[in-house]
Amino acid sequence: MESLDKQGAKSARLTLEIWHPNCWTLEVTENVETGLIAHTVSNATGETVKGHFTAYGESAAAVDSLVDATRRSSLTTSVAEMHRRYEFEHHGLTSGYTTRELFVEYDPRNTISVGLVSHGFIQDAPVRVRQGLEYWSVFVKNANRDDLHRQLDMIREEYDAEISVTKIYSHETRTDDVPRRIDALSERQREIFELACEHGYYNWPREVTTRELADVAGIAKTTMLEHLRKAEAKLLNPDTIESLDSL
Repeated sequence: MESLDKQGAKSARLTLEIWHPNCWTLEVTENVETGLIAHTVSNATGETVKGHFTAYGESAAAVDSLVDATRRSSLTTSVAEMHRRYEFEHHGLTSGYTTRELFVEYDPRNTISVGLVSHGFIQDAPVRVRQGLEYWSVFVKNANRDDLHRQLDMIREEYDAEISVTKIYSHETRTDDVPRRIDALSERQREIFELACEHGYYNWPREVTTRELADVAGIAKTTMLEHLRKAEAKLLNPDTIESLDSL
């Protein structure tokens, strides 16, 4: 877990990596290259909730397989598809992927969202789900280190969950705009950019070459450079987001 030691009683924005049992989104995305973006959840009946999700993948066949797995899951009650419309554009999160819009009904007891809210973690961006893990972007007011650790431990115990803090942005040290720009990256751009950071690509002197980084990612060097170029442009200049995603 990323260190919280430097955080005082200021508000902060965190990214939480979460696994918890009996979750259909984790079940259907485990060990596959497809993923889900969770947008909104509303009450469907007294016993179920209905959520809006975007299923995405490298091909139509891969997305079809994910949708079929969602329908077959014992943890879902119903799955309805919607034709993609303009209002379902998601600011680059699934740019470059085949997508399907789903409304899925399921048992509210199998989501961790209520636990997060009850302990002061407020969702402030769509939840990304891939390879059997959920990535929650949450806002916390008065982000005291000891309180954060205590609240996370309580959620872990209540939900038998595994939770790690992968990113933390203090409003004292960073502006709100930078994390928002990161959310504007497509899933693949985010993965490649984070991979580059992890391997010291942006260190001086550089700790890994572009070719070596491409080998780690399993893609061509030119493809690697293209992903990084678009990610860097979005992070440095948010006005380029729309034009880059159309390339």
